[in-house]
Amino acid sequence: MSGENLLTDNPELYEQQFPDPGHIAARFVHDLVRRFADRAVAAPRLLDVGCGTGRDAGHLATLGYTATGLDISVPMLTYAQRRHPGVRFVHADLRTFDLTGHFDVITCLDSALLYCHHNADLTAFLQRCRRHLRPGGLLVAEMRNGAFFLGSTELLDGARTRSVTWRDVTYTSATRLWIDHREQLLRRERVWTWPNCPQPLVQTSAWRLLFPAELRHLLDTAGFDVVALFDTPGPRTDPPWHPAAALSDALSGDRLHLVARRRNEAA
Repeated sequence: MSGENLLTDNPELYEQQFPDPGHIAARFVHDLVRRFADRAVAAPRLLDVGCGTGRDAGHLATLGYTATGLDISVPMLTYAQRRHPGVRFVHADLRTFDLTGHFDVITCLDSALLYCHHNADLTAFLQRCRRHLRPGGLLVAEMRNGAFFLGSTELLDGARTRSVTWRDVTYTSATRLWIDHREQLLRRERVWTWPNCPQPLVQTSAWRLLFPAELRHLLDTAGFDVVALFDTPGPRTDPPWHPAAALSDALSGDRLHLVARRRNEAA
């Protein structure tokens, strides 16, 4: 059992912990592309940044996309390549990736964008996206909403415990979130235990908290026009995404969903 990062080092356990049997996340992307694409493309070229186990890119490939997945985790990519042979997978950092050709769509789901903790990181990522998108191409992102924490402590009150069984072993996690105001980060501590575990496994991570107006400014500066910014519905909201649902721009929910179009001006 690898323990450097229990979930990303063990992709099957990750999918057991965060199942998506209905491919809601991939359908979310597909529906937004159909709604906001500037032109119809027979086999849209799609890059999934932070692809993880590859299940979203894999399902989008079955819907006709020419899909590429990009991630920094070698165990995730090894698993993804085995499970989704029709998708190209690339090992790279989201701030520095450099691929050949251009894409019609770039996706960045499940708060992967927020691992860019500093403004320079965010700018580098958006510049990479602009470089790799054709003019008029779409950036689709889904992340935690910094504005949600302005008036809510709902996710900050105490630890949340969750158990998942994988290979006949039950793993229990206790997760605690808190805000690092100085660094504008949402920090997370997750403590894992399981039978015969010699000692609890403590893992920490953090997400940058972005406010909607701040995100709009970053995108505008990077050469994008925001065509949709909404909190519900989405792949991780309640109720979940449905293509017929109206998009709410109240922007007070826990999740922020973005569709931005690369401007046609010269780079």
